[in-house]
Amino acid sequence: MSQPNFIVFLTDDQGYGDLSCMGATDFHTPHLDQLAASGVRFTDWYANSPVCSPSRAALLTGRYPGNAGVRSILGGHRTTTGLLPEVPTLASALHKHGYATAMFGKWHLGLADGCRPHDHGFNEWFGFLAGCVDYYSHIFYWGMGGGYNPTHDLWENNQEVYRNGQYLTEVITDKAINYIRRMAKSKQPFFLYVPYNAPHYPMHAPPKYLDRFPRLSPDRRIMAAMLSAVDDGVGAIRSELERQGILNNTCIFFQSDNGPSRETRNWLDGRTDPYYGGTSGKLKGHKFSLYEGGIRVPALLSWPGHIPAHQVLSEPAAAMDIFPTFLQAAGVSTTGYEIDGTNILPLVTQKAKSPHREIFWEMDKQTAVRQGQWKLVLNGQLVEGAAPQDAVHLANLQNDMGEQHNLKDEHPEVVAELTKLAQDWRARIETRWQNEWLPRSRGTTTHNAQPGSE
Repeated sequence: MSQPNFIVFLTDDQGYGDLSCMGATDFHTPHLDQLAASGVRFTDWYANSPVCSPSRAALLTGRYPGNAGVRSILGGHRTTTGLLPEVPTLASALHKHGYATAMFGKWHLGLADGCRPHDHGFNEWFGFLAGCVDYYSHIFYWGMGGGYNPTHDLWENNQEVYRNGQYLTEVITDKAINYIRRMAKSKQPFFLYVPYNAPHYPMHAPPKYLDRFPRLSPDRRIMAAMLSAVDDGVGAIRSELERQGILNNTCIFFQSDNGPSRETRNWLDGRTDPYYGGTSGKLKGHKFSLYEGGIRVPALLSWPGHIPAHQVLSEPAAAMDIFPTFLQAAGVSTTGYEIDGTNILPLVTQKAKSPHREIFWEMDKQTAVRQGQWKLVLNGQLVEGAAPQDAVHLANLQNDMGEQHNLKDEHPEVVAELTKLAQDWRARIETRWQNEWLPRSRGTTTHNAQPGSE
């Protein structure tokens, strides 16, 4: 059999409850539901961070964000460094073994020379480099509240391009479809990374999508419309794979980068605008939180003929597992790569147990660990900038996925064990940050310049 193709779809700020196959009842995502039915739907899949940049770093490198050198949201200045070029990515690893590689969408891993997609193994790319843009003008103006000028941010193969008036979600989809057509003719295996910016703010959608949901509240309606555009895009891309006769030789993965936003942002007119359209379903917390709502995300994996269809798996796994899993599927050795993730092919093909004894997270002063049914959160906050809800919170996720009951007093021995594991892991991350990553960052501009300092 020839080497498989790989596609990774990544959505932005899509909550656990923002997909109909994950429980949404007020709108439907039929194409993503079809993708889920063709393979695996994960109920306990995790982003490795509750915010954009670190989550993306983990997905592409197979490492915890702190071990990839990206621990917080990266800024939008054109001198902002981020993921350093010496850190291998899935694209660079597959490229070494004969794969064509492409990215169409949101990067958010650095704007400075040396940190752009082509510096990390992508043969071709189209999209934007900062954290968000207007969906029609493609201008980054998040920083206006801090006194920074709006900046146009749309690029193709490192050249600035203009697509004024074109809805970016649809442009990304069209780019991906055209790429698949070209690659099908070339017969070369490919890795295609499609990080949609939807449904991240600003909340923009064409009328044809809004008109599908006339009865929803305004916030929920725009969220549903934006995700409907993504759903149509995924469906169109899968249809093109089938039309080209390569669907059965293409492994497709889909996830959100973190939980839904509860942010309030200042845009052009000086007024603050809250973003409350997404939902984490039954989970507690949102983006920026290490409670489940910030890190447990929708995730789907499909590879017809190789991964059995109609699976629903509840074993814990994480974005950092995709790097070693895809390399294994491609027949590429992981020897010589620093990887924190684990190959999950046995999990999805043989119903093996989770390869992880523990999974760890950090965000500012928050630290968390999951071990089996147990989840410990230290200094957990619900949303950006909120005071910690609990200094120590222990939940049994098997019985309480919403983390509504703090069991720290009932199980002090579990708290002691998990606290030591979490603190020891965090200490290693902090030491490496200070000794290795911070001196090499060349003045990285981040949301929080030094993680854990606030």
